[in-house]
Amino acid sequence: MTIETTLLEKDVLSSFSKEHSEPAWLESFRLDALSASSTLPMPKPDKTKIDKWKLEDMKVSSVESEAFSTLDELAEDVKKLINPDENRNLYVQRNNTAAYLTVSQELKDKGVIFTDIRTAAKEHPELLQKYFMTKSVPVNTNKLTALHAALFNGGAFLYVPRNVVVEEPIQAVFMIDNADTELYNHVLVVAEDSSSVTYVENYISLADGKETIGNIISEVVVGNNAIVKYGAVDTLSKNMRTYVNRNAYVENDGRVEWALGLMNDGNTISENITNLHGNGSYGDTKTVVVGTGKQTQNFTTKVVHFGKNSNGYILKHGVMKDEASSIFNGIGKIEHGATKADAVQESRVLMLSPKARGDANPILLIDEDDVTAGHAASVGRVDPIQLYYLMSRGISKTEAERLIIHGFLAPVVNQLPVEAVKKQLTEVIERKVK
Repeated sequence: MTIETTLLEKDVLSSFSKEHSEPAWLESFRLDALSASSTLPMPKPDKTKIDKWKLEDMKVSSVESEAFSTLDELAEDVKKLINPDENRNLYVQRNNTAAYLTVSQELKDKGVIFTDIRTAAKEHPELLQKYFMTKSVPVNTNKLTALHAALFNGGAFLYVPRNVVVEEPIQAVFMIDNADTELYNHVLVVAEDSSSVTYVENYISLADGKETIGNIISEVVVGNNAIVKYGAVDTLSKNMRTYVNRNAYVENDGRVEWALGLMNDGNTISENITNLHGNGSYGDTKTVVVGTGKQTQNFTTKVVHFGKNSNGYILKHGVMKDEASSIFNGIGKIEHGATKADAVQESRVLMLSPKARGDANPILLIDEDDVTAGHAASVGRVDPIQLYYLMSRGISKTEAERLIIHGFLAPVVNQLPVEAVKKQLTEVIERKVK
C-alpha cells in the first residue's frame, strides 16, 4: 500500500501521524516543523547548484510492504550483507516498513534498545523526545532538516545505557524494492556515559525507475567517556536525489569514529558534522567516494571543536570517472576557548577520466591560539610511477590501475567492522571503477 499526497497541509500531516498511532508530542513536533520549514533557507553547498534538484518537493508518503518472517526471504543482494552467525542484532527496513528485527536476549537484559523509529516513538516516548533533533541536528538547521522533521517515514533507534559495553556490531539494512519509495529516514544512536557500541547501516536500492527524493538524517549522541563506531555504505539508485546529514554530539572524553562508503549512483549532497563539545572529546571521520556517469555530488566533512584537548581527524579519498563532478570540503573549526585542540584533515581525489572533475577544499577556521592544526589536499591522475612499477612486474595496465584504486581507498574500507559489509563496499568499488 502506498500513502501519498503532494499537499503539505497540516490536517494531512496530522492524519498521517494519527494513522501511525504516534504520541501527541510527536504529532505536534511534526506540525511545528512543517510551519518552520516555510521560513527557513535551503542549504547552500559550496560550488554546487541544487535549485533544480527540487529536494524540497517532499510529500507525506509511506510505501507499506510485507514484512519478512525469516532472512531466507530477503533478496540475494541483501543476504550478502548479513552474516547470521555474527549479526544477532539486526533490523531490516523494506521501503518504509519495519520488516524484520532481531535483538539478542543478552542486550535486552542489559537495557539496550534497538528498534524502528516508529516503535520507539510509541514504546520509548520519553527517550525519543529527549534526544530527537534536540542536540546534534536541530529542526531549524535549514529547510530540508525541518521538512525531514515533519515528514520522516522510517529509520531506527539505538539506545545503550550507562556503563554497557556492546561487543557485537549492531546492523541496520534499509532496502528499497519499490521504485515509488520516498526515503525520509531518521537514525538516532544514543550512547550514555561510559558505554560502547558499534553500529553499521546499509542503504541499498533494488528498484530503479521513478525519480524520487531521499532525505536522510542520522544523529549520534555520545556521552561522557562513551564510544560509538559508526559504519555506513550507501548505494542508492541513480534516480534518487539525496540529501544526507550525519551528525554527532560528543561530550567529555567521548569518542566517535565514522567509516563511510558513499556510493550512491544519483546526485547527492552529504554533510557529516562532528561537534566535539566535551573536554578530551575525539572524532575520527574516514570517507570513501566513487563518482560515475554524470553525477553531481557535494561532500562536506566538518569537525567543530568546543572542548579543551579535543581531537578531530578527517580522511577523505575519492575517485572520479566518466563525467562525474564532486566537491570535497573538509572543515576543521576550533572555537574560542578550545585550547590544546588538534584539528587534522586530508582530502585526496583520483581522476580517471578527462571529463571528470573533483575539487578538494581544505578549510581551517581557528579562533583560539594554543592549538594544533594541519591539512593536506591533492587532486590528480593515477601515479605513473606506481603504474610503471606494477606493470614492470608483468601486471596489465588495467589490472594495475584497479590495484592502485583499491589501495587508495583501503584506509576507509578496512575500518568497516562487519566483514560482510566490508566485502559489499569492496564489490561496489569494483563495479564502479571497472
